[in-house]
Amino acid sequence: MSVEMKGLKEFMKQVEKAANSEAKKEFSLWLEASGMEFLEIIQDEIIRTETVDTRRLLNSFNRGDNDGVWSMSEGGLTLAVGSNVSYASFANDGHTTVDLDSGKDRRWVPGRWVGDRFEYDKNAETGMLLKVKWVDGSGYWDNAMAIFEKIFEKSLEKRLQGWLDSLGSAR
Repeated sequence: MSVEMKGLKEFMKQVEKAANSEAKKEFSLWLEASGMEFLEIIQDEIIRTETVDTRRLLNSFNRGDNDGVWSMSEGGLTLAVGSNVSYASFANDGHTTVDLDSGKDRRWVPGRWVGDRFEYDKNAETGMLLKVKWVDGSGYWDNAMAIFEKIFEKSLEKRLQGWLDSLGSAR
């Protein structure tokens, strides 16, 4: 699961015509900060929606996490963020306890009960058997995208106006 912001190359070509490489560097830093902000929003939504998690999903939305996606290319003009955790899309979109594509039964979950809390352990010989049913997703990613799009749009407008103002005053 990842999000990628595209279409910035053309914009940057126009900016380069009107500005020096310092503006490109500033834009790259701003884009990087926007990515960090998006990761924070995703984490907030995982917590707010009480998405079932062993902290692996939450932690994967950190820059530098082994399960996380973070890449910037071509001087920061493309930013991709996300998670490589296998259940990230299931937690967001929902799922059934039987894999509908393969027919594989995902109802057996290895682990153990500690009091009234179940602890997953992929190597355990004990576990629990789930009933076949649909498990609703929390929509954490969708919520975070909606929030971020509003913030990003306003931030981009403000940033562009600032750059245009500074370009105008530099003439």
